[in-house]
Amino acid sequence: QVQLVESGGGLVQAGGSLRLSCAASGRTFSRFPMAWFRQAPGKEREFVAAINYSSRNKYYSDSVRGRFTISRDNVNNTVYLQMNSLKPEDTAVYYCACGKTPFTSTPLLQSRNEYNYWGQGTQVTVSS
Repeated sequence: QVQLVESGGGLVQAGGSLRLSCAASGRTFSRFPMAWFRQAPGKEREFVAAINYSSRNKYYSDSVRGRFTISRDNVNNTVYLQMNSLKPEDTAVYYCACGKTPFTSTPLLQSRNEYNYWGQGTQVTVSS
């Protein structure tokens, strides 16, 4: 059974930074793409960033590109999301997700349908 455990959320002022972590277990982590999604109150869960198994390819939503950076450590089975220049509209619950198909590298990784394991989420609140 795959387990994904997020950490690093919290309250930060606009312009500040946070680093989210997602620790994975129960699968050969290094073979699978990973992603971050987020869900604000009253809104659908939306794509934030994805990274392929080798870290060669990364994908970002337009709203975070240039401010957020996704990375992974295949030795320690962890994926990260470095969030800089945070804005109040970044406030949401952030979810880590593990891809369905190993060795996948495609812009389709921006779709929720490409993931079959999800973490419990971590709250990020950005005050103005």
